[in-house]
Amino acid sequence: MTSPKNNHLILTLFTLLFILQTPTSFGNHSSTDGFFPWAPKHVVVINKLTTHAKLIVHCTNKKIDLGIKELEYGASFDFRFHVNSRKTTTYRCSFEWPKNKVIFDIFSTYRDDNVFSKIGVCRECIWYIYEPAPCRAKRDGGASICFGWDS
Repeated sequence: MTSPKNNHLILTLFTLLFILQTPTSFGNHSSTDGFFPWAPKHVVVINKLTTHAKLIVHCTNKKIDLGIKELEYGASFDFRFHVNSRKTTTYRCSFEWPKNKVIFDIFSTYRDDNVFSKIGVCRECIWYIYEPAPCRAKRDGGASICFGWDS
């Protein structure tokens, strides 16, 4: 038989977990993002090449190949997943357009699901792909943050 003290502790823990799982008023950001594994993520890739060229995208992680996507200018594709228990989830994409082929980690737990990251945690990670750089939209509507290509 459990004691009333243990019952109170269990109730308190369940209440705390419920509160942490409830989305806050920060739009698509939950109070648990970046703290716990298995956080849900939604990545959106949008072709914003200034030449209006077709963008060919191929994204994979260690276990999943999302296939090759052809995006006309302004078109997008998206995918959803959960961060793994070790918080090492990475999706690497190749991007091709006429006379160019580059690679970029479109999702990196270290950058995109880390409360100590300079750019913050994203639950919905929206990426604009330009010739000079991929740029991630900011949740607060401010200027996008651009990164260099990995190759």
